[in-house]
Amino acid sequence: MKYLVMVQGTQADYEAMRGQESAHSPAWSEKDVQTMFAFMGQLNDELAESGELVDAQGLVEPARTRTVSAGEDGRPVISDGPYGETKELLAGYWVLDCASLDRVTEIAARVTQCPAPAGAPVYPVVIRPIDESGC
Repeated sequence: MKYLVMVQGTQADYEAMRGQESAHSPAWSEKDVQTMFAFMGQLNDELAESGELVDAQGLVEPARTRTVSAGEDGRPVISDGPYGETKELLAGYWVLDCASLDRVTEIAARVTQCPAPAGAPVYPVVIRPIDESGC
């Protein structure tokens, strides 16, 4: 079965990874960022080797978000950037083809072990089965 495994983040997290400290997160050093990328790269390599990796992507910062919704007149309303009330947004994801929910849960537990500087926020990893029934 295929699963979507999601990690969350905020604009402040992206800024922290560029070295900008905030009340939300400490500044990351270049070494911190490289350590995180190495961890994720190794995980992706292992998942590709096992045949479980379908796709994996990190997403750009929320400030580069565009939202399209239907206006009252049915015409599209386009907004750039995240809404002010938005806290965490999708920061990256994996699409995995795993034998069981237990297996994908093991993988998600590994994702929670991704290195980060002390004091950095910790978010849950969300697992959603993908509906392949064609509906």
